[in-house]
Amino acid sequence: MKRMRQKRGMAAVFCWLLAAQFAGQGVSLGFAQEQEVVLAFAVVMAPPTDKTRIAAKISIENSVEDLVLLPTDQILSNPIWKKLEICHALKLEGRRLKEGFHVTWVRVLDSAMLPMVLQGVAGDCLLKKALEIAPFVD
Repeated sequence: MKRMRQKRGMAAVFCWLLAAQFAGQGVSLGFAQEQEVVLAFAVVMAPPTDKTRIAAKISIENSVEDLVLLPTDQILSNPIWKKLEICHALKLEGRRLKEGFHVTWVRVLDSAMLPMVLQGVAGDCLLKKALEIAPFVD
């Protein structure tokens, strides 16, 4: 019985060491709660009324999703974020959460600098802005 407990203890230590090794290499084991910081590109899809929640099409690793941009307090005070408008193209760093994309870093781009999967979205957005929104601005 004593020998069996020793084997279980050694197996538990081995599992923890293995988990630590995988975590050090950036491998997710499923039970880790913290999301890693990812690079993403986005196009603002609606005129932002609430600067704390902005609807956008986001490309993460060449897959496009409709997500809400959730800025940190530091990003909210950034002049880029204060002047954000529909169809602006962004390069972002942050974490993907259930409720959206938590933005920790932002830079405005020309839409030609977006990944190919978002360039069509940006072009359609600019056409929509020119035909539907711009004529009403005085």
